[in-house]
Amino acid sequence: MSTASNGPQPVTQPPRPGPAGRLTLPTLSPSSRLYMGTEAGGSALLLAATVLALAWANSPWAGAYTSFWSTPASIGVGGAELALDLRHWVNDAAMALFFLVVGLEITQEVSTGELRDRRNVAAPALGALGGLAVPALVYLAFNSSGPAAAGWGVVMSTDTAFVLGILALFGPRCPDRLRLFLLTLAIVDDIGAISVMALFYSGDIHLPALGIAAVLIAALLGLRWVGVWRLWPYVLVGIALWLAVHESGVHGTLAGVAVGLLLPSRKPGAEQLERTRTYGRALRERPDAERAKLAGLAAAATVPANARLQQTLHQWTAYGVVPVFGLANAGVSLDAQTLREAVTSPVTVGVWVALVVGNAIGITAGTAVALRTGWGVLPGGVRWSHLMAGATLAGLGFTISLFITDLAFTDEHLKEQATIGILGGSVTAALLGVVLLRVLGDRFPLCTPESDGPPSLPPRPWRAPGS
Repeated sequence: MSTASNGPQPVTQPPRPGPAGRLTLPTLSPSSRLYMGTEAGGSALLLAATVLALAWANSPWAGAYTSFWSTPASIGVGGAELALDLRHWVNDAAMALFFLVVGLEITQEVSTGELRDRRNVAAPALGALGGLAVPALVYLAFNSSGPAAAGWGVVMSTDTAFVLGILALFGPRCPDRLRLFLLTLAIVDDIGAISVMALFYSGDIHLPALGIAAVLIAALLGLRWVGVWRLWPYVLVGIALWLAVHESGVHGTLAGVAVGLLLPSRKPGAEQLERTRTYGRALRERPDAERAKLAGLAAAATVPANARLQQTLHQWTAYGVVPVFGLANAGVSLDAQTLREAVTSPVTVGVWVALVVGNAIGITAGTAVALRTGWGVLPGGVRWSHLMAGATLAGLGFTISLFITDLAFTDEHLKEQATIGILGGSVTAALLGVVLLRVLGDRFPLCTPESDGPPSLPPRPWRAPGS
């Protein structure tokens, strides 16, 4: 009797390397590890940071909130110095890591993920284009002229961390197919939002610094072309690129996107994989520091630089950078006078309506075009009712919306009104999306065992929140 299995063999996870310590700490439960490894963990921290910022900005210590984030800080060597206040260190420097992870993810999806197949990507891509264009038009209908008109880009982004965190709560109801659609949509949405930032929200251009940035981008392309696999050359060039882009007048976070898009993402060939056996055999024959180092380098070389950097940074951005960004930017006064002004403010109302109504209409209409023309298909098991619920939920814009608010407005009063619109519109979209998913999920299961669509996907813990 044969004991061979006909199905795919499970991949076992070996124990962590190194000898066991004398003191063993208790490990997290499987459910806790799963939770902290999904988008729900990062979005929960972002939500907590937002609530803390609102509480701080509306407390007796509101002045301390403003003064703290306005505290200047500088770094310098010799006569060269870069001075920013704490809020701009978060927005301009730390958020470059967030956009770096976004760029890494886009590159990986184009190379080995869902963006390789035209029919898989056509429906969410056209849905994303609708979700970019229609909310902007809705906002401009309320703010067609004057300084407020510059805020049309505020409503053009979905906060992927919050959306996928909410979908994670529907795990037993099998939301993976809808999650796949919204994840692909979010990637295209990120590309659109980044393009808008680069084209429409850059400052006065300083051509010499921009020329240096172009040379550094060429250097990244050269490193990729010659096959450099170690991370540190890309990191050093990336830091220099951020400084050049920051000085050029283009927002420094776009340097993070550029590095993410240019890092190698293709898997190495069989020859490189075979080398790990050679170095492993040499280490077994004579364990020493040099052979251990070579074996480690050989193992690292089998993983693309894109994946290695993404694995290093995604937890820092999800659990550190993005929550701190929310803490630094979500603190808006919600006193009675401010709320009365917000109710009649075309900026607040425009942002609110654009996020909720504009995204629901735009994403649904764009997807309908792809399906009616036959250019794309929905993942198996996702119906029109689920699509409309997901499109409503996609109106939850937060991280990049707050980010563009800081770029779009110089008037603090307009920033405050836009922030209130973002908070109100995001909460409304989240509540409506949850209600629709709950009601439609009860009547029409999101997917069934008989579905001929793609298989359910496991959680992707490396997804950065706010994209």
